[in-house]
Amino acid sequence: MNTGAHPDDEINGMLSALRFAYGMRVVVACSTRGEGGQNALGPERGGVLGVLRTAEMEEAARRMDADVAWLGHGPDDPVHDFGFSKNGDDTLRRWGEERIVERLVRAYRRYRPDIVIPTFLDVPGQHGHHRAMTRAAETALALAADPSAFPEHSASGLLPWQVSKYYLPAWSGAGYAYDDEVPPPPATLNLQAAGPDEVTGLAYKQLGEWSRAAHSSQGMGMWRDRPADRWKLHLKVRAGGEAGPENDIRDHLPATLGDIAAMTGLTGSTAAALRDAQAQIEAAIAAFPNRSRIVEALDGAACRIEEARKDLGEEALRQVGHRLDRKLREIDAALFEASVNTARAVFTGSAHPGARVALQVHLDARELSDVTTAPRLPAGVDATAARDEPGHVQYEIAIAESAPHTGNYPESFDPLGGNGEAGLRITGRVGTRRIAVDLDPEEPLKIGPRHSLSLDPAVALIKTGEPASGIRVRAVGAEPMDWQASVGWTVHQEGSDWLAVPPHDVGAGIVTLVPIVNGRPASSMRTIAYPHIRPTSIIAPAELKVLSLDVALPAGARIGYVGGGSDNVGTHLRRLGLDVTDLGEAELTAGSLSAFTTIVVGIFAFGLRRDLRDATVRLHRFVEDGGHLVTLYHRPTDAWDPATTPPRRLVIGSPSLRWRVTDPAAPVTILDPEHPLLTAPNRIDARDWQGWDKERGLYFAAEYDAVYEELLAVSDPGENPLKGSLISARIGRGRHTHVSLVLHHQLDKLVPGAFRLLANLVQPA
Repeated sequence: MNTGAHPDDEINGMLSALRFAYGMRVVVACSTRGEGGQNALGPERGGVLGVLRTAEMEEAARRMDADVAWLGHGPDDPVHDFGFSKNGDDTLRRWGEERIVERLVRAYRRYRPDIVIPTFLDVPGQHGHHRAMTRAAETALALAADPSAFPEHSASGLLPWQVSKYYLPAWSGAGYAYDDEVPPPPATLNLQAAGPDEVTGLAYKQLGEWSRAAHSSQGMGMWRDRPADRWKLHLKVRAGGEAGPENDIRDHLPATLGDIAAMTGLTGSTAAALRDAQAQIEAAIAAFPNRSRIVEALDGAACRIEEARKDLGEEALRQVGHRLDRKLREIDAALFEASVNTARAVFTGSAHPGARVALQVHLDARELSDVTTAPRLPAGVDATAARDEPGHVQYEIAIAESAPHTGNYPESFDPLGGNGEAGLRITGRVGTRRIAVDLDPEEPLKIGPRHSLSLDPAVALIKTGEPASGIRVRAVGAEPMDWQASVGWTVHQEGSDWLAVPPHDVGAGIVTLVPIVNGRPASSMRTIAYPHIRPTSIIAPAELKVLSLDVALPAGARIGYVGGGSDNVGTHLRRLGLDVTDLGEAELTAGSLSAFTTIVVGIFAFGLRRDLRDATVRLHRFVEDGGHLVTLYHRPTDAWDPATTPPRRLVIGSPSLRWRVTDPAAPVTILDPEHPLLTAPNRIDARDWQGWDKERGLYFAAEYDAVYEELLAVSDPGENPLKGSLISARIGRGRHTHVSLVLHHQLDKLVPGAFRLLANLVQPA
């Protein structure tokens, strides 16, 4: 079991080697869904990003044949990704230390790993989430083996389990993001996989990068031309023995059925049955791809395993019963593969409370006899066989009116099937053995709202002190029958739209207007589809949020926005009522930039848009000629060349842990209170820094030309002030302003001060 805090924390190359070269079962235990992270692909953030990154983690696991044990269940769960943390203690306080330890103990007892390896060290300079997970993983070792710890687990059939070995990585986790201050522990094991993977011919680190590439929203995955399949590990804890040097990670562990046969306490016939089963498994592997010989060998292996299992005593069964059960399940899966040409389960129809949908089962299984199929369904959903003919079964699926919507965050992933709330159980006879396998549907059954409602707009801004006017809203997908509105607000239909009218003296703040459909608050269901994952969906409340704030707009501003798809800043500028044009390749490379007073470059955009990189010289000329260029934060890896990307030299700090402020309430000192960007058209003061979410900023500028002026100083508690969060320079007749504040996130969270500051930042030079 490899423990980590976020999707993409797993050690994919090493896990691929352990799975495919060593034959181990691999489980990734992940504490969060990554919902507090960034997205290099598109606009998904927060809970929606958590759904995307959950799907990415499952795809990464599928590519290396690994299970996933989720310990956190989305942004509404205490164990969630709340953004970057520099401190493991703070993370454990926010998650609840006992809570995360209990969930790890539960995972140890459920999966019964022999080996646990965290990805990161618990050292200063490392991400606080990583440090917390490593600390909790070690704390859970003794508790998982203690019958008096969390006795409620026994009600779920989870018995105490002793993890045999606990390793730490004997390498540093430092890089452009982190900065481990303590050297790694000495290696006690040099893990090395000899030769390439037999099936693909790839090195295991290359296989690992194929798995990592599934984390596309984090920009992961790179081809390695000369990978060395070696990893150094430090054995910190060995149950019942000394944690010293080793020659093989499997030392002191049963790696085969033959090893189990050598354990003390087994009868001679039991040991002989296990040795025979091991020989049959090896014969099946050697027989590939001869199906009939594979079936014959595995049929015999399963028979001998079951004979041995019946003769095991209680103590032996507790130690090895789960290993034998797992081996029988793997044999069933292999027998199914060897006996079936195609097997498909497809749900058709719209699944919502009160609906009837169909489950189509197509099975070409000439070597599988006496076949039965049975749908696996959640509570409140029933199936009736409507058609049964050779190779095709159709079930009518009735969803009760009271059936709840399907959750957005699955609790686990199993590469052998049985995922999601619905699927198919197939049984049949192969040789002398009756096998049973779980077949997942091609797309999961997800029960959503009867009418998926989306509002356009879903967010609106009102300027206080101006005459109140109605907000015209279009309801797409359903007609609200009613609205839950705040005091003083009215919502009425006007033609095909709805008009939300605020009270005459609307005050500053946020109000939420909720449409009611069929007697319940409306929900929206949207599909997240990218080429690297299986399509997934998220169900969320359909609401209209209205922010009322005191904000003035810069006169004469004509803004060109260059987005990379990773923020909504262009949309928020329009919500403010500003004149905004999205700049595509034609406008950047050949259009007249002089039509704009200000050009705003969104986060990561230089790394995501080649046309933007090609237009760098034109942007520099735009500034020299009197334009205002505003660049939002970029990572050093986002094609940011300190000498050529900005109009004047500007280096982004690395490792980023040293150049960020994670406390969203960290005091902000305004270094130049009379600077035009901080005084016009809105005077920025202490109120504008209140209510920020997640953090102040990251990827601060670390070095820059003397022409840049430092406007703010901000730091986390106990650290020296950083002055690279907001810098601006007069260049020629124009200006370049670089913003490392997490402004885009605050805008999404409707923080009033972020809108007031943004209005200032886009003023003409």
